[in-house]
Amino acid sequence: MFRGIKTVSALCLGWMIVIAATSIRAAAAPRQAAQDYLSGDEADKIRDNQSPAARIRLYVSFAEDRLKKFEYEQARTVPETDRGDILNGLLNGYSGCMKDAADEIDEAKDKQMNIHPELKILESKGKDFLAELQKIDKAKGPNYDDYNDTLEDAIDGTKDAISDARDALKEMLPAPVRRKQN
Repeated sequence: MFRGIKTVSALCLGWMIVIAATSIRAAAAPRQAAQDYLSGDEADKIRDNQSPAARIRLYVSFAEDRLKKFEYEQARTVPETDRGDILNGLLNGYSGCMKDAADEIDEAKDKQMNIHPELKILESKGKDFLAELQKIDKAKGPNYDDYNDTLEDAIDGTKDAISDARDALKEMLPAPVRRKQN
């Protein structure tokens, strides 16, 4: 009788370990996805700034950085075997930053925060980024076939972010202004 209880207990313990390991892996997956395109310092800055307004500014600056790095890599003349992977990675990082900046709009709406200045930045910079991406698309530079699909995704994501910012500017009322009473 005791042998059967020990066997059942061992089986239960084994299943508990498997479930715990699976839960830990699943919980770590979103953090891993965020780390795919953010450096450690960038992720720390995002974590340190809980305000959607600050995060939008950070994500836009990170996107701008990825776009500048893409242009630098594309202009380099030193041959590299993994240049296509580098260019794809930079465009994926850019797209992730723009998507996350647009996602922060919903967070601000939920908290009823005034993020009008950040929405204007996102819209303005987004237009600049879109023009640059379209210029890259038309130029069809070196390794174009390697990053063409990712570039199209980046263009679409930028258009979505601009649209989200524009819609939010129309929908979100500015914070009330207290007028001084005489």
